Amino acid sequence: MQIVQATLYRLSLPLKHPFTTSFGQLGAKQCLILELVDELGHHGFGEGAAFEVPFYTPEFLDGDWALLERQLLPRLLKTPLAHPDDGDALFSYVHHNEMARAAINCALWDLFAQRTGQSLAQAIGGTKTQVEAGVSIGIQPSPAELVTKVGDYLAAGYRRIKMKIQPGHDYDYLRAVREAYPNAMLMADANSAYRLSDLPLLKRLDDLHLTMIEQPLGADDLVEHAALQAELATALCLDESINSLADAATMAKLGSGRIINVKVARVGGLSAAKRIQDFASQHGLECWCGGMLATGIGRAFDLAVATLPGFTLPNDISAAARYFDQDITTPPVTLNGAMIDVPTQVGLGFEVNQAALAKFTTQTVQVNR
Repeated sequence: MQIVQATLYRLSLPLKHPFTTSFGQLGAKQCLILELVDELGHHGFGEGAAFEVPFYTPEFLDGDWALLERQLLPRLLKTPLAHPDDGDALFSYVHHNEMARAAINCALWDLFAQRTGQSLAQAIGGTKTQVEAGVSIGIQPSPAELVTKVGDYLAAGYRRIKMKIQPGHDYDYLRAVREAYPNAMLMADANSAYRLSDLPLLKRLDDLHLTMIEQPLGADDLVEHAALQAELATALCLDESINSLADAATMAKLGSGRIINVKVARVGGLSAAKRIQDFASQHGLECWCGGMLATGIGRAFDLAVATLPGFTLPNDISAAARYFDQDITTPPVTLNGAMIDVPTQVGLGFEVNQAALAKFTTQTVQVNR
């Protein structure tokens, strides 16, 4: 497989509703899309999910754009590859920058699936024809408003509800939801908003029988999460702390949690996500696929990875209409009850809507051999 051309697109997609976390509020999804063309004329797409500012990981959009344009893509265009995994070896000299590398890895998997006549899920060894969807709800102004939103999503078919929390918007909010929906699968996502000194509050959450508490402590921490998990009955799930297979191995060794939120973009692509789920399955850890407010391109890779057998919990792969009035792929991702059908078409499984891509593109650059 020889890449002969690469094109970067910078996009700004308005969100239907502002999305609020403990980091701040987003009104539009800024991202980059990578298009690779191979020597046979196939077009493969990947998505760079880094935000404009480095509040989630150290990566940010302008940095990834520069790295791809100046370093990674010129190197890729000079090197024939037999398999998408070979790209990881090609860029092994690059420290971190997982989201930039994920854009390339995913586009290579799209090309590989096309070249081998397989769907993306088949190409990576997926075993499911449907994956279960959950939904993520941003921080709400009041417990009553949170209860209403949760009820709306349960009625729409979602079974697992994730609620963002932060100090002052935690126990009372979650308790109100639990009282309203005693049998719902509920979880809380803290985005590193707490400290180990908040143990008394976090222990109170055990009373609410949550499926998990996601990333309560520091984004780069594994040690204090282990101390916290030892005190809680509720399972901890790590998100920002797991950026590689090595991080997952340290988590297992220390007992830093019981569940991993595997985000394809955060860990460096489909190849890395596969390795992490293999390890997790062998060491008694559960996985699910988290979302990055992705376009339909990024969502296609989330769907594919969620078909792997180690992904045992509902995923943050919502219907596209949850976030955008218009996406850049067709058909839109839709729910069938609480399930999403996995595409069986060769390659990505969705068509890139070139008119929509052009509509939301604010910058583009082409890199040639």
